[in-house]
Amino acid sequence: MIGIIMFFVALLALLLGFPVAFTFGGIALIFGVWAEGWDMFAFMPYRIESIMQNTVLMAVPLFIFMGLVLQKTRLAEQLLEAMGRLFGGVRGGIAISTVVVGALLAASTGVVGASVVAMGLISLPVMLKYQYDTRLACGTICASGTLGQIIPPSIVLILLGDVLGVPVGDLFQAAIWPGVVLVLAYVIYIALYAYFKPEVAPPIPQQDDLSKSEQWISAAKAIVPPLALIVVVLGSIFAGVATPTESAALGGAGAVVLSIVYRQFSWRLIYESATETVKVTAMVFAILLGATAFSMAFTYTGGDYLVEEWMLALPGEKWGFLILVMLVILLLGFFIDFVEICFIIVPIIAPVAELLGINMVWFAILVAMNLQTSFLTPPFGFSLFYLKGVAPKTVSTAQIYSGVIPFILIQIVVLASILLVPGWYGLSSLG
Repeated sequence: MIGIIMFFVALLALLLGFPVAFTFGGIALIFGVWAEGWDMFAFMPYRIESIMQNTVLMAVPLFIFMGLVLQKTRLAEQLLEAMGRLFGGVRGGIAISTVVVGALLAASTGVVGASVVAMGLISLPVMLKYQYDTRLACGTICASGTLGQIIPPSIVLILLGDVLGVPVGDLFQAAIWPGVVLVLAYVIYIALYAYFKPEVAPPIPQQDDLSKSEQWISAAKAIVPPLALIVVVLGSIFAGVATPTESAALGGAGAVVLSIVYRQFSWRLIYESATETVKVTAMVFAILLGATAFSMAFTYTGGDYLVEEWMLALPGEKWGFLILVMLVILLLGFFIDFVEICFIIVPIIAPVAELLGINMVWFAILVAMNLQTSFLTPPFGFSLFYLKGVAPKTVSTAQIYSGVIPFILIQIVVLASILLVPGWYGLSSLG
């Protein structure tokens, strides 16, 4: 039971606000020495060396750099302005434009915080000015900003690929249709809501001097460059021309080229993007090292066997296991970050999934879709905090929380459809 006690102590420490990496590492050290002595950690240097030499994880800083460079090129602003002019005259048009731009930002930058902040600063004031329902506006922005967790190239999918031992390229391909379906579900919900309740999302009067054809040309100029980068990065992976790590390097170089195209390039931009990349990457790898020590101590104390025995005894076998795991991850997402869930929870349950003959690509997509929900769920959903930080003072926290509820429900419905009918998404439930 030492491993199980260790797990709940770590969870409690995280909820109390202790730093993640030091929590995992410190608790692993205390319980590991108590259970097995100092010899348990003799192989820790080799595990650290293995992590540092992992070529898959090299894609993480490269994609982060790509996203940060694009964030600083006013990409989001130009996309939102062009799409707003194009669809603003349609009922619910600005909200639908926000979803479309969120999807494009997800596939090009993948930085959730940047996407939510950019759309919160640009799109939210426009929606509020034209009498959009505050809850709908806030929910749309938060949900659209989190699309980067499921739409490739997603950092979550890279981490899950490494943890589950699944090729990242396979996960990127498998995530395309779930991401598209989620975007369409958001658009359909907004369109129907605006149709049946016109007062929540009225059309915006067109004050632009541009003709319709000029508006389409303006939108094309804003969309084509990032779309070209998406095609190059993902296309090189899907065509087998480049590995995810190589395509990430290509994406970083492409982002610099786009900064030149948008006339935003400067050495200061490169320096700031590189510095922030180092900070984020250091955080991810520090958590990974702490999680590695935790996982090793958990395994040595027999916690993995206890979890495996208990989960294999669940009624319903595969389906009982999957339903329980999805519920646990959903609930944990209310309180802890996706990185902790990737590095602590997933390694514990992955061996059970393999023993039950579950297709690990399908399993990874289920987990990724579930983890995306964690960015929206109160009280600690990061997207909620990002939006609250840039929203006008008239927008209350309660309005933001209530605004995301329909989008959380949509995500759960899409997650359930991936679970129950994986064939719709070209996925197989069997290994």
